Amino acid sequence: KFTPPSKPVIVDKTQSVAALRRFLSPEFIPPRQRTNPLKFAVEREDMIQRRKVLHIPEFYVGSILAVTMADPYINGKTNRFVGICIQRSGKGLGATFLLRNIIDGQGVEICYELYNPRIQQVEVLKMEKRLDSNLLYLRDALPEYSTVDFNMNPVPPSPTGEVPVNQMQVKMKPKPWSKRWERPKFRIQGICFASCLTPEQIKHAKKWDQPWLEFDMVKEYDTTKIEEKLWEEVQRKMNK
Repeated sequence: KFTPPSKPVIVDKTQSVAALRRFLSPEFIPPRQRTNPLKFAVEREDMIQRRKVLHIPEFYVGSILAVTMADPYINGKTNRFVGICIQRSGKGLGATFLLRNIIDGQGVEICYELYNPRIQQVEVLKMEKRLDSNLLYLRDALPEYSTVDFNMNPVPPSPTGEVPVNQMQVKMKPKPWSKRWERPKFRIQGICFASCLTPEQIKHAKKWDQPWLEFDMVKEYDTTKIEEKLWEEVQRKMNK
């Protein structure tokens, strides 16, 4: 009996892994229990139109960015700030990201609206992730972990296309801190607590642990299907 050969699999080797990897910016995903309101559908149209004018690159908390913004109150009419992204928040047109840097020994933070029409350019100088999705604890860490050179040259991306994860654990200033970062509710992995807290303090912080939350299925918000649907919609409208 004749068995036909299997169909050949054609692999496009001209495209990099980064080009094949899907990425949907987090502000496109609506918050929980607001999966299909008219408000977010209208905002998505405005967000896509803005992205056709301004290239908004892929970046994560922990990446080093340079933002050029129009400023009518200075001589050059533009202002460029370089810093590490320590927070991303907001949904839709209200999406924001927070950059931090140390200038003349003083911590400086600027909160940018991602779709602000005054933003002229967003550059990713170093693409990487951190162990935590929020780096606000850098306010209580040593200044060296928040210091970025304004003349920093862009770091080439990984040849594999994958986003590297920085496993660094920062050292903190002596207490008091802005928050009790050692408590389990923050789930912080990027702080070296052994160098700034005594064993008694670490043991005392574990009293606030809530291990049952790990098994709370209602708390989890699965956005897999929503992301796939929104990604196809965004790509289709961006290519028009």
